[in-house]
Amino acid sequence: MRGICKMKGFVICLLVAGACAAPSRKPTFRKGLNKIVGGDEAAPGELPYQLSFQDLSYGDPWHFCGASIYNENWAICAGHCVAGEDMNNPDYLQVVAGEHNQDIVEGNEQTIILSKIIQHEGYNAFTVSNDISVLQLSQPLTFNDYVQPIALPEAGHTASGDCIVSGWGTTSEGGNTPSVLMKVAVPIVTDEECRDAYGAGEIEDSMICAGLPEGGKDSCQGDSGGPFACSDTGSPYLAGVVSWGYGCARPNYPGVYTEVSYFVDWIMTNTA
Repeated sequence: MRGICKMKGFVICLLVAGACAAPSRKPTFRKGLNKIVGGDEAAPGELPYQLSFQDLSYGDPWHFCGASIYNENWAICAGHCVAGEDMNNPDYLQVVAGEHNQDIVEGNEQTIILSKIIQHEGYNAFTVSNDISVLQLSQPLTFNDYVQPIALPEAGHTASGDCIVSGWGTTSEGGNTPSVLMKVAVPIVTDEECRDAYGAGEIEDSMICAGLPEGGKDSCQGDSGGPFACSDTGSPYLAGVVSWGYGCARPNYPGVYTEVSYFVDWIMTNTA
């Protein structure tokens, strides 16, 4: 049986430290602790499609997931990031575009409250299937050098090569939480290799995996919902959404992402 780490409800399954160090065979959603493991700081404006997804219900805004800009009015996120939220009145949630250092107002930020959330109707917390959602913004973003959408892949496209995952998640399991946006390049691994690592029944065709055999580079808690951007077509596109994994950056356990090429029609239909 899979375990669910759900920080939003403060039902905290601390796979991040003690329990996660054991071979529990449970996934750790990359949600909620507020970095990329083994990465580098992104330059301001380098990843203009990156969003910080924040909760206002605890007082000060709290970053709990990432997301990606799809167009002026919509963002793409993970399904598990919005599980249990008020889909039709999420006025306690906001996204911040143009963000770099979350501790400093740098003048490039655009902060917008959500007006609606659509979670994939097939999302399953137990199997982490269809782990995708779209977020409708209450007002449109203004595109500039620091705020830009990211393209979708062609439906059915299979990504290849090294891809960039980014976010403000922890830098290690239970690690520190620097405030600046981080990025790391990780190579895609085949579905067969990923199933060898996690088990044949764990990895679905609509998931994509990436990581080094020796570990050391990965997304982690707080990166959930954020972009996994590939450029094998010649320009960046959203190949994946940060979803889950066993721990963070462990040898022989690549990160698991929602494969966006399986959901292109769903995204376009629900944001039309």
